[in-house]
Amino acid sequence: MAHPDRTPLLPLEKRRRGIYILPNLFTTAALFAGFYAIVQAMNDRFEYAAVAIFVAMVLDGLDGRIARLTHTQSEFGAEYDSLSDMVSFGAAPALVMYEWALQDLGKLGWIAAFIYCAGAALRLARFNTNIDVVDKRYFQGLPSPAAAALIAGMVWVGIDNGFSGNDLRFYACVLTIFAGVSMVSNVLFWSGKSINLRKSVPFIVVIALVLVFALVSSYPPGILFALFLGYAASGYVMWALRWKRRHDTEGTTSTTPAANPAHSDPAQPAVGSTDTVEDTPAAPRS
Repeated sequence: MAHPDRTPLLPLEKRRRGIYILPNLFTTAALFAGFYAIVQAMNDRFEYAAVAIFVAMVLDGLDGRIARLTHTQSEFGAEYDSLSDMVSFGAAPALVMYEWALQDLGKLGWIAAFIYCAGAALRLARFNTNIDVVDKRYFQGLPSPAAAALIAGMVWVGIDNGFSGNDLRFYACVLTIFAGVSMVSNVLFWSGKSINLRKSVPFIVVIALVLVFALVSSYPPGILFALFLGYAASGYVMWALRWKRRHDTEGTTSTTPAANPAHSDPAQPAVGSTDTVEDTPAAPRS
């Protein structure tokens, strides 16, 4: 039970400026996974690099939740997480894709990789500045971990099916530019933050989670790539549906006939009507 008259051991401002081991440990692990992906790409071990990016995604999703559950949020942790995301989901995917497929395209290849890297940086900067003013249910632009999953998923699927980067270089270029532009777009993507993990759920939800894990484990490269590709497309599908709904509403409003001003007030008779009330004659004087 909370005691309002009890003085906290540390002031709130000092807690926010403190450094906590547990959440920052996961952030450091995510940063290491991103750096490991870069090193493995430089050694032409692209499958290990792709898996490392997915591992960084899992760790990045855990650090924030652990900080909130243990009440160890801090400004240092937020800034450290952004820098870690820039390495793991900005620089690492761009370098992995460039080393695997884009370098054979020459100037177009490194421009595509730079578009992705710059898009990730701008996406993170906009997220940090708009964190208190946006709807928590949606992300503005494709999240950088999802964009990194697109890049890593394509590399993983290509290698698993015996394709070289040179075979898929044009598809890789298009996907890389698409991911970079989507991160800085104004398209809304579902954030999943409305899910309450402390709330009880029906038993069918537990069964669905088991089926999802079984499905992913059956073919991890293809299933993960398909899931994140569908997530990236979902934002544009919802945007198109909202635009169509708004366009239909505006069209219905513009075609609605305007009300006749002569009959706007049923209590007021129309001009020239025979129902006008005649002037009452004045009472005779006595």
